[in-house]
Amino acid sequence: MKIVFFANTDWYLYNFRRSLALAAQSSGYEVLLVSPSGAYGERLRGLGLRWQPLAGMDRRSLNPARELQLLASLVRLFRRERPALMHGFTIKCAVYGSLAAQLAGVPARVNAVAGLGYVFASNDRKARCLRPMVRAMLRLAMRGRRTRLILQNPDDQMMFRQSGLIGADRIDLIPGSGVDCTRFTPRANACDTRRPQPCVLLAARLLWDKGVAEYVEAARQLRAAGRRIRFLLAGMPDRGNPAAVPQATLQQWVEEGVIEWLGHVDDTSELFRSVDIVALPTYYREGLPKSLIEAAACARPLITTDMPGCREVVTNEVDGLLIPPHDAAALARAIARLVDAPELAARLGAAARAKALANFDERLVIERTLAVYRELLQPDRVAHAAAID
Repeated sequence: MKIVFFANTDWYLYNFRRSLALAAQSSGYEVLLVSPSGAYGERLRGLGLRWQPLAGMDRRSLNPARELQLLASLVRLFRRERPALMHGFTIKCAVYGSLAAQLAGVPARVNAVAGLGYVFASNDRKARCLRPMVRAMLRLAMRGRRTRLILQNPDDQMMFRQSGLIGADRIDLIPGSGVDCTRFTPRANACDTRRPQPCVLLAARLLWDKGVAEYVEAARQLRAAGRRIRFLLAGMPDRGNPAAVPQATLQQWVEEGVIEWLGHVDDTSELFRSVDIVALPTYYREGLPKSLIEAAACARPLITTDMPGCREVVTNEVDGLLIPPHDAAALARAIARLVDAPELAARLGAAARAKALANFDERLVIERTLAVYRELLQPDRVAHAAAID
């Protein structure tokens, strides 16, 4: 049987779903990865996966003619490839992939929505205007007995249930894309906030909603208090998102000396092992933040906000510290607390590693996802659903 993975970037497929694709392939499925063209497509092919670029997809586009062309391209692709199942990632791919799959007669559809994203998280005018249309399209995309929705945290699960977008019996709660706990491991010596310049890291897509401004302000406050702490920022602005932090602003912060901007980092396992504290002061509607579970697997003490997705990774005072969103002063206090209490930092880091092994190991996530595929692709279930639809 053939499965199509559809995502809005090849970067996403490579960094978040390559292990799932390889596991599905090892389980006997024929896997086709589809995304707009990018630098990671050849890396996917190098792993022995089949990847096909999709022309004409623009995450920012609101042009009806262009969007209809994209939908038509997907319908043609699905009719040519004749997959048994389409798995779409992120809201736009879930909507367009599902609608095209319905039109092309694809028997089963799985949609993974990793957080509610800009349209639901932002309160700006554009997001508010888009919300009703996106809800209507989601309702169309989720219809059908052979459709399943994979969500990453209970808050999103509750929202979808209450909105009536999909029946509760067709929602699966699977915590993120998982983390390879054999690659993301603690360093030999545990985190040591007592060294002359302890190091704090924020690693994320550089969006305002990820709490980047609050992180910089916390760095300023601690610097003004005479604290000798390094503040690292890893990641690039997401130019497909209206909330992207301008590169000129990042350069200004670097020139000010308040942060060190690392840009894109390929080996995040080594990056997390090299720092003492990992912070994500986000107020974005996360699914389950990948950077937090990777840092947890590396036994880093975590500081994040009491927000959906984040509080599934961090239990306050148990395996990290939770702070209110939009609160740079609270972030500064939490960082100072961990710097001043190395025993607490080490205890929280060890507990974070234990939780990552128990809940977020990618082997657990992959097996639960493959179980969804097997259930939807049972011949008797597919035949029965086809007769009803």
